[in-house]
Amino acid sequence: MTQKRRSFPRQLGQLRYRKLFIIAVEGVKTEPQYFGIFSNQSIIKVKCLKSGHDSSPPQVLDRMKIYLKNEGLKSTDEAWLVVDKDQWSNEQVNLLYTWSQTQSNYGFALSNPNFEYWLLLHFDNGNGIANSRECSIRLKQYVPNYDKGINATDYTMERIKEAIGRAKRRDTPPCQDWPHHAGSTTVYRLVGNILGAAATHASS
Repeated sequence: MTQKRRSFPRQLGQLRYRKLFIIAVEGVKTEPQYFGIFSNQSIIKVKCLKSGHDSSPPQVLDRMKIYLKNEGLKSTDEAWLVVDKDQWSNEQVNLLYTWSQTQSNYGFALSNPNFEYWLLLHFDNGNGIANSRECSIRLKQYVPNYDKGINATDYTMERIKEAIGRAKRRDTPPCQDWPHHAGSTTVYRLVGNILGAAATHASS
């Protein structure tokens, strides 16, 4: 006579799934440190795929493809490519945009001229910026010790929300692909998604 196996009820609701944002970035230090600010929250997880010395847009895309091939991606998670316009050609940038259109949970964020422009928007409206050098000079007026590194205390939640508002106003009407002119960024879309996911998860 075989003994009937006892079944033990699983306790539900003790662990909630944290939404994951996979972000392939161009920079080695600045971008991972910035997005690391959000991963400190217990309700979402942000993982940056760092560049090393391979920082061209196609190389950023390759790192993402390799990660997704090896690790996969849940439909509730998001995968984003984050690069600067800087010296890269339109053809290189378009490769990333095209990839981002292949799945609904893929995204592409570009700052023109560079990621420092997005950081600058945490402090002022970002008017009159024509190139990367001007952007760095202006940013150091607010963060004198800035040298390709992030101090999380400089980027409070209030300033992050102000940066989103400023970037959104500059992206009017919203660009369909990526910012073609200096003085604009679509990083606000990614950060907005992160904050939205955190708020939704916290209230559930």
